[in-house]
Amino acid sequence: IQSDKGADPLDKKNMKPSTATNPENGFSQILRLVLRELNLFYSRDVNGVCLLYDLLHSPWLRALLKVYDCLQEFKEKKLVPATTHAQALSCEVVGILRETPKSPEIQELKQILQDPHFKALLSAHDTVAQKDFEPLLPPLPDNIPESEEAMRIVCLVKNQQPLGATIKRHEMTGDILVARVIHGGLAERSGLLYAGDKLVEVNGVSVEGLDPEQVIHILAMSRGTIMFKVVPVSAPPVNSQKMVYVRAMMEYWPQEDPTIPCMDAGLPFQKGDILQIVDQNDTLWWQARKISDLGTCAGLIPSNHLLKRKQREFWWSQPYQPHTGLQSTISISMEEDDMKIDEKCVEADEETFESEELSEDKEEFVGSGQKFFIAGFRRSMRLCRRKSHLGPLRAGLCGAGGPRSALGAPYEEVVRFQRRPSDRHRLVVLVGPSGVGVNELRRQLIELNPKHFQSAVPHTTRSKKSYEMDGREYHYVSKETFESLVYSHRMLEYGEYKGHLYGTSVDAVQTVLDEGKICVMDLEPQGIQVARTQELKPYVIFIKPSNMSCMKQSRKNAKIITDYFVDMKFKDEDLQEMEDLAQKMEAQFRQFFDHVIVNDNLQDACAQLLSAVRKAQEEPQWVPATWVSLDTASG
Repeated sequence: IQSDKGADPLDKKNMKPSTATNPENGFSQILRLVLRELNLFYSRDVNGVCLLYDLLHSPWLRALLKVYDCLQEFKEKKLVPATTHAQALSCEVVGILRETPKSPEIQELKQILQDPHFKALLSAHDTVAQKDFEPLLPPLPDNIPESEEAMRIVCLVKNQQPLGATIKRHEMTGDILVARVIHGGLAERSGLLYAGDKLVEVNGVSVEGLDPEQVIHILAMSRGTIMFKVVPVSAPPVNSQKMVYVRAMMEYWPQEDPTIPCMDAGLPFQKGDILQIVDQNDTLWWQARKISDLGTCAGLIPSNHLLKRKQREFWWSQPYQPHTGLQSTISISMEEDDMKIDEKCVEADEETFESEELSEDKEEFVGSGQKFFIAGFRRSMRLCRRKSHLGPLRAGLCGAGGPRSALGAPYEEVVRFQRRPSDRHRLVVLVGPSGVGVNELRRQLIELNPKHFQSAVPHTTRSKKSYEMDGREYHYVSKETFESLVYSHRMLEYGEYKGHLYGTSVDAVQTVLDEGKICVMDLEPQGIQVARTQELKPYVIFIKPSNMSCMKQSRKNAKIITDYFVDMKFKDEDLQEMEDLAQKMEAQFRQFFDHVIVNDNLQDACAQLLSAVRKAQEEPQWVPATWVSLDTASG
């Protein structure tokens, strides 16, 4: 580039040290030279020189080039540790400090150098500096056959947690395969073992031709690090499914299920438990955890499809009888001191499942004076429940808990629901055996704040009395209107008493909710399923009696009201009947209970009820996924 003055800008006399002699300048030096030349043509604006000059003179370009120069300089430098034995140097300094006259500074330095966290930091530094973290693998042989399978070496350190994998023998080839990797276990967290991997060696011992029991023995004798040599599966399974939460609608005990692949890997649960489903890749056996114990390894539970089939065949009601002639299986559990050989497990083979046959393929797991007043509101309604002559209408509506309900969905998908201030309140349903104090608790809750709590006005077909008002004591309707509400499924419960029909309708509940109040009602457990709708979103509270000794003490002065309105004291058989009925209710309808209150003291139970009702309206709760949309579900 020649200037008008004829001076050569690249002449050694006129320019600053070049990039070659001063690499720190780099592109920044070149940019300065170009700008100096363009400055001569700037006033003339020759061929857009002004535009180019302004571009090259922009601060962002200068900053960009400066960053580039710094990166190039850093790239040429190789970082090396100042010492590879910082821990030993620290110990030497501490020894010197012991012989030095004491001072506050020396004491502080000694305290820092002897701190366990600081020692651990120096140890980690030396490990990285010495590159001790790199595994020492044996050299590859020079002549590797072309047919040699690709191998993977997996090193796992034994700890108190289970390995979280099951193994089994391939029926055709006899190979030892990884049958299943349990979510949350050591194997799954390592990301190095997959279902379908073939075990070749365990701690340098070939497993070819060995039985699974012999493989377990090798693992049991191992200490510290366990090294597996495996042939990886060609296409490792990928779990891309969405995390799902379900409420268990039935009980399950792995010890009573002869079809479970591994009993020790099974997850027992009861009605109402909330489960987190983490893996549904197996159509027969899902992996799940209870939300109360999300930090643990997942367990096996029957899939929805498998449980429905078991329900149809009534497998859950049959006594457990061990199958004979089945191959033995082993459960391997990584313990701190030793490996455990656990109980036998049975694998239900997916291919033969549809043919209604059980597979014999097995997996082995590697791994107080309070007075109670029972009388309350809506006496005739309660009496018609207690001694009702129900016609075909009731039988067709409230069939919960019968044989038909046993064939319902084993799991109910649920989500966390947070009621917004603008939403209507949730219906509060109280359930419990007669005499436990359900009606009294409801009455006291309403008396606490009648402007906030209210009962739904029931319907009846009887005639209005002179002192009554329509819509206050009852909604007085004709028999035809009442039956129309029943057939249109607008009655939560109903019954007949002395020739008249009584019932509580959905519309009566909605009237209370539309007024911005919390509707509180007591309901027979058979009517819970009818009330469990998106429009009502009921929060069901089970009022449970205490044990017999407590009930005898707390109800010694209490009265019970019979159908003839005669006060009678509680007898032992009444208390026993109450306890038995409560147990039956809980066993049959526990999955619908959102909260349980033991009524051994009326004042305490009322305080617990008030707290539970507030939580139902203000805090997130697990509700059926069909009740809410995605925008109202909370994480």
